Amino acid sequence: MRGPGSAGTPRYLPVSEHGLIGDLRSAALVGTNGTIDWYCCARFDAPSVFASILDAEKGGSFELAPDVPTDTKQFYFPDTNVLITRFFADDGVGEIQDFMPIVDTSREADRHRLIRRVVCVRGSLPFRAYVSPRFDYGAEPHTVRTEHDCPVFESASLSLALTSSVPVENDGRDVWSLFKLHEGESAVFALDQVGGEVAPRACAVAEAAELFEATVRYWRRWLSTSRYRGRWREMVHRSALTLKLLTYAPTGAIVAAPTTSLPEQIGGERNWDYRYVWIRDAAFCVYALLRLGFTDEAQAFMRFLIEHAYLSSPGKERSTGPLQIMYGIDGRRDLPERKMAHLEGYRGSAPVRVGNDAVGQLQLDIYGALIDSIYLYDKWGEPISSAHWDTVCDLVDWVCENWDQPDEGIWETRGGRKNFLYSRLMCWVAIERAMRMAQRRGLPADMTRWGRARDSIYRQIMRRGWSAERNAFVQHLDDEVLDASLLMMPLAKFISPTDPKWLSTLDALGEELVSDSLVYRYDPQASPDGLRGEEGTFSICSFWYVEALSRAGRTEDAQLAFEKMLTYANHLGLYAEEIGHTGEQKGNFPQAFTHLALISAAFNLDRALG
Repeated sequence: MRGPGSAGTPRYLPVSEHGLIGDLRSAALVGTNGTIDWYCCARFDAPSVFASILDAEKGGSFELAPDVPTDTKQFYFPDTNVLITRFFADDGVGEIQDFMPIVDTSREADRHRLIRRVVCVRGSLPFRAYVSPRFDYGAEPHTVRTEHDCPVFESASLSLALTSSVPVENDGRDVWSLFKLHEGESAVFALDQVGGEVAPRACAVAEAAELFEATVRYWRRWLSTSRYRGRWREMVHRSALTLKLLTYAPTGAIVAAPTTSLPEQIGGERNWDYRYVWIRDAAFCVYALLRLGFTDEAQAFMRFLIEHAYLSSPGKERSTGPLQIMYGIDGRRDLPERKMAHLEGYRGSAPVRVGNDAVGQLQLDIYGALIDSIYLYDKWGEPISSAHWDTVCDLVDWVCENWDQPDEGIWETRGGRKNFLYSRLMCWVAIERAMRMAQRRGLPADMTRWGRARDSIYRQIMRRGWSAERNAFVQHLDDEVLDASLLMMPLAKFISPTDPKWLSTLDALGEELVSDSLVYRYDPQASPDGLRGEEGTFSICSFWYVEALSRAGRTEDAQLAFEKMLTYANHLGLYAEEIGHTGEQKGNFPQAFTHLALISAAFNLDRALG
């Protein structure tokens, strides 16, 4: 039998034809065809074990499906992150239950077990399994040895044991199995990281059933603490479950996405590694989770910030500030970007990148996102500590000194620093929210200096960020180009959502950047960003648009735009970063930014509708 790329099967599934599973340390993508084609064992940013989504021949995969033609459907076991892929054939119906057990901090946490439970629910079906890991993004060779009757894939950097309740064969590199199940019968495959104190351990059918039930209980118990009772609850809760899956439990870090290099344009170069902690994204996640009542996650992220993000690297503060824009999930600061030249990329979209050179950019807006999340945590979570407040004061003092300079901006453009209005806006937010905290709590602060800087930012935006010719606020100071990040102006409470200047800006954005509720970030032709090619609409901007409409009192337009956006989700309610011209998902998948914006838009629209 053959693995990925077998005759009659597509080399690459659409990005949207996947579900996500994980154990709060790493995650895997499971296609509707039953193939795991993305998995980084041990942690989100570890080298891949399965990466056929980035190279169908060299990336490696774990195929599991009936060995006959089938129709397939995929869904999540209700209120969980346990994924069910169902297969409908002439002679029977089968399903695969994919999940990663959630374990505590004991030695078993180092096993990183991935379980695939196959059940024949009607009739009888022949199945095939083909396990072909390719370590270190397909660059590191491996062998297969047998230990305790289990095949062990062994490379220089990682060893994985495959336990199975059905017989398997191997050729020294890959493992496969052909087996048949009748109605009511099941089979189990479990893939474990082994080494050190973790030895291969069989996963019997009964144990897999117990772990299935325990994993279901974990997710349902977690979701039961949600306070959201509004409209679109199923989509809101699916977004919350997705954000939880993107959380790295050992540190509280929240990754932007669990993948790297899924392209924003097929054949283009806009391929980035998103398996890191963007201060902006994670801070917005805290807002979304706090809205739903998940204070533990907000607390864990605050702990991550205190332990890892507040101390700048020597010599870096002068050019990029006391905070980096992103960190590793363990708090590391160096994320060197390199290209995996041996991988062809998703549907030939090279380069495949590991690491991210944007780590050295100056993005002033992150201070507003961060301090706003601290403000909300202080308000809805628990009061800020005195040591934490001292750090906030240091950050605000730095913003007061440095807000009036060009930067790379929220969209991480690579065409040089510019005077982005959004960066100024979020500097205003940083100072304004800190002043609110100081006043409400009676905390010490240089209110005179802070107020002077806050007011200077406001006046500059109103004077130089407004274009009388466009009758709108614009992307850069003294410019004429529009930008969807302007949608944050009323959301950040900088301007009234019914201010005439804002309403005319909203109209201008709707005319120029909105297409059937979908919102483009900006026009790369009018505002070159240093990269070739084009991109799709940016889904977080589409949800910002919904929220801006609802806050402006245009609730019918907002509800229609929101309902349209829901139709662009995949079959599981998941979103990539962007949506293409024909509705296809583009970019890394699923993306935290999009799901947190969905939560915020639903929350505020539901409130506006009454």
